[in-house]
Amino acid sequence: MKHVKIPQDRVGVLIGEGGATMREIEDRADVRLDIDSQNGSVEIEQNGDPVVALKAPEIVRAIGRGFSPEEAFRLLDDEMMMLDLIDISEASRNDADLRRKKGRLIGEDGRTRELMEELTGATVVIYGSTLGAIGTPQQVKVVREAAEMILDGAPHGSAYSFLERKHNELKHEGMEYHRFSG
Repeated sequence: MKHVKIPQDRVGVLIGEGGATMREIEDRADVRLDIDSQNGSVEIEQNGDPVVALKAPEIVRAIGRGFSPEEAFRLLDDEMMMLDLIDISEASRNDADLRRKKGRLIGEDGRTRELMEELTGATVVIYGSTLGAIGTPQQVKVVREAAEMILDGAPHGSAYSFLERKHNELKHEGMEYHRFSG
């Protein structure tokens, strides 16, 4: 049995309309969820395939950290998909600094967050004091590195150049992989 705690304002999203999201998690991950809507505590009990059930806590955690259920279900669609969370508050001195750093990660009109998504292929969400990324290990690693650059005070241009370079490397590796695989 696993326990995951999510923010109370995300419990409704986890349950879904008429319990639809909760049932879909239970069906697709072969688990049973016991959700305490008062405190955001979620108990996850494995029913069937333990490998598939391992993804259930990650799906719950992803929804709790601001991802839509559809994005969180990507974790089940491909065994290589993973969730990575960066605690922005760890890199912040106080609440004002946290707000400033979140703003830098989001960028003007959400541009920085969008570029992270476009150039890595990962889904990126900034919610509360965390930045979350869902993607392949390589994709989330690049998002994490770019986010850490920004959190450490690097100019946005440097982070964008880094993302462009990594995008081209990932694209090149993908082309090489396809060229020799078959």
